[in-house]
Amino acid sequence: MNVHLFAGYFTQDKLLSLLSSAGMKQGWSCSTLVLERTVYAKSYLAYVSTVFWGYLKMNELCVVGIGGVWFGVAYADQRVFASSFASTEEKALRSLLDSVPFNAPFQMVSSGSVFADKVVKLMNEIYEGKDVARTVPLATERFPTYTQKVLWTVASIPVGYVASYGGVAEAIGGGARAVGNVMATNCFVPLVPCHRVVASDFGLGGYGGGLELKKAFLVREKRGFTKTREIPVEGGQLKVFPVECVLRCSEEKA
Repeated sequence: MNVHLFAGYFTQDKLLSLLSSAGMKQGWSCSTLVLERTVYAKSYLAYVSTVFWGYLKMNELCVVGIGGVWFGVAYADQRVFASSFASTEEKALRSLLDSVPFNAPFQMVSSGSVFADKVVKLMNEIYEGKDVARTVPLATERFPTYTQKVLWTVASIPVGYVASYGGVAEAIGGGARAVGNVMATNCFVPLVPCHRVVASDFGLGGYGGGLELKKAFLVREKRGFTKTREIPVEGGQLKVFPVECVLRCSEEKA
């Protein structure tokens, strides 16, 4: 019996090289390591005998296409370890692999569980700009305490509003740059809506998927709100602003 092994920190090629090297040092037969190219994702998967990895808990990873957008989720025990979305299956998978915990074995599944289907549906609704009240459990404990605080604070920003990097920092501590660094490595897009965090002057700031995509998210999330709000977060109050503030600023700069 073999299992798929995915490691977020290494690329698949580097991972295979590492495993092959370790196998030779231990006198293992390299025939236990097989390289397979998937038909759809065109991504290399490293196989290793369950004799070596069997004691580790197996998690599941799936990538699903909806309306031309591919959503990926890595999960176990009804909790999300990482999520992604992209224009192709391969990009969604690669982004997901970059985010899963290092040395955690993940089994690729062609169709997800009821929980995975729920997560993917939620991601699609967020992508489409729908009003979403429900949430799913996120496995954030592998991150430093401050990173967790930033993630949960940003997750609380409601549809139709944005917060600034500095505003998040003011609410929970730290600085705007520290908040930006957490957003740049967000493993839970779009479940943690980093597209709703912008510059203090209502400029778009940064976004891993590109500023046009970030702006498109905010356009879909327009609700016609006109007033700022303060929402309670751990450690204080977070001031949020209607997305129209950002869109007007973007039009003025165009």
